[in-house]
Amino acid sequence: MDPKLLRQLNAERAARRAAILVTDLERGSDRLVREGDDVAGELREAVERGFRSGKSGVAEIDDRQMFLNVHLPPPRIVVIGAVHISQALAPMARIAGFDMAIIDPRTAFATDERFHDVTLHAEWPEDVLKEHPLDAYTALCAVTHDPKIDDYPLAAALRAGCFYVGALGSRKTHAKRVDRLKEQGLTEAEIGRIHAPIGLDIAAASPAEIAVATLAQVIEALRKRELAGGRAMRAA
Repeated sequence: MDPKLLRQLNAERAARRAAILVTDLERGSDRLVREGDDVAGELREAVERGFRSGKSGVAEIDDRQMFLNVHLPPPRIVVIGAVHISQALAPMARIAGFDMAIIDPRTAFATDERFHDVTLHAEWPEDVLKEHPLDAYTALCAVTHDPKIDDYPLAAALRAGCFYVGALGSRKTHAKRVDRLKEQGLTEAEIGRIHAPIGLDIAAASPAEIAVATLAQVIEALRKRELAGGRAMRAA
């Protein structure tokens, strides 16, 4: 592999950006395709599938065999709120292949006893997210029901382009949330990306059921997400 391409690939991975190394198996030549790059023809379709599925493999492109080595940032879920839903969601997320972190400044809830095997930050989201910023491969789930805790990370998630943003609460609660986020300068289109009430509509009642509905919606959002530079990716 060309050392220059390797350095470029490593830089993309370090920055949590998606990239695919495309190798022509007949010619031995390599090409690095970043998510959002302008790609045409059959290769465009193949890299789109790779970016959505995360799976590497061989594809026939213009009558040649190409190997697509897909490098996606590990998807992660950041949960605002060390509540019962979070306790149920943590083991499910791990099984589904997501890294997960919980942020909650309320030290009575954010304890190692309740979350002994989860990355836990018993701090305000404003402080944590400065050190651990959100990105396009992060899902943000706000479940505290407390605007003082939830609002900042929700706004940060929308501005960072997180692939999923969800918030617990009734439609009446969300309407008030919308007003507050507008006061922070967010547009209706940006706020409209929030899934509220959180989770797929499966009539979930218990914290565990809400966790199932939430994880299912997160997975759906990840696999059906708009790729970076989507218009360019689909251009001829």
